Amino acid sequence: MTNLRTRTLPLLALTTAAFVTVLTEALPAGVLPGMSAGLGVGESAAGQAVTIYALGTALTAIPLSAATANWSRKRLLLTGIAGFALANTVTTLSSDYALTMVARFVAGVAAGVVWALLAGYARRLAPDDQGRAIAIVMAGIPLALSLGIPAGTFLGGLLGWRSAFGVMSAIAVVLLAWIATAVPDQPGQPAGRTPVLRTLTVPGVVPVLAVTLVFVLAHTVLYTYIAAFLGHAGLGGAVDAVLLVFGIASLAGIGVVGARIDRALRALTVLSTVGVAVAATLLAVFAGSPALVYVAVALWGLGWGGVPTLLQTAAGNAGGAAADNAQAMLVTLWNAAMAAGGVAGGVLLDAAGPAAFPWALLMLLLPVLAVVLGARRHGFPARSRVSSE
Repeated sequence: MTNLRTRTLPLLALTTAAFVTVLTEALPAGVLPGMSAGLGVGESAAGQAVTIYALGTALTAIPLSAATANWSRKRLLLTGIAGFALANTVTTLSSDYALTMVARFVAGVAAGVVWALLAGYARRLAPDDQGRAIAIVMAGIPLALSLGIPAGTFLGGLLGWRSAFGVMSAIAVVLLAWIATAVPDQPGQPAGRTPVLRTLTVPGVVPVLAVTLVFVLAHTVLYTYIAAFLGHAGLGGAVDAVLLVFGIASLAGIGVVGARIDRALRALTVLSTVGVAVAATLLAVFAGSPALVYVAVALWGLGWGGVPTLLQTAAGNAGGAAADNAQAMLVTLWNAAMAAGGVAGGVLLDAAGPAAFPWALLMLLLPVLAVVLGARRHGFPARSRVSSE
């Protein structure tokens, strides 16, 4: 038996890896004006630093997962974090737009490596508390969004945008030492593992991936353009406060999911979906009430916060011996959905205005709920179970 308490330090190292991954991806949004000026391009061009990162992840997560399947997990994790250190250092020093975009693509590749192994690594470190272990690691996501981005934005405004990326490089270097000294190694997959595409034939994998694609798309459509929606709702000057509420609620959601996921995976996934749907309804109907907007955002964060943990756990459980393949597919679809959500949201904004965002979120969540309810036996069973990896 492996006690979760004995694995706290290694798991927190993985949490920091998740934090670095999300913060590296989203940081350009917080320092966009300075980055635009420093690279001598318009803000729309500088904003592609986020798009190219997601593209790097989406294009490489599956092939790299297959190519490195027999690597030890620690070696692979160290390689991914070293990629972040290198990419953020180049971004810090570069004054050339093309070179910066190459560095951002490399960072996205590193993200694909790290995301594809984090959940599986957490499961192996704490096999008797898999759900809670993954929840601890996934806490790095809302921490990056609610604390990391505001801190990076403040630092960028105070010392310049390059300093923010420089700090990210320093964090990555410290994390390399932390992982090297405190995280136990785990073996890769043996020869004869399930081919990547054949993983789609494993019962339960396709429903989990379908839910991932549509749920993330729905969330991203609204989250990417939350400033525009809040402006429509009369809260254009309160974007930071609203995102802070969302981040705090997301942490609470992770706590709830982490405490119950091993006994109630299915119920928690249903509740998360319904919670976000109710939040979308409140935002759609009561956008003119600031108090209800805050209530809706808190409910949205509470429902969404545990979704990465739920979907990573469901993918690992459904994948079984092919869990790493399933995780790589999930990472690819997650990033593809983020990129598509940004594009779809922009089209929706031009065509129907910001008031349409919560309605779009609600409509997309209906098939998500249908798939979760239908995948009762495989994909989203009532209880989480230990995979055979």
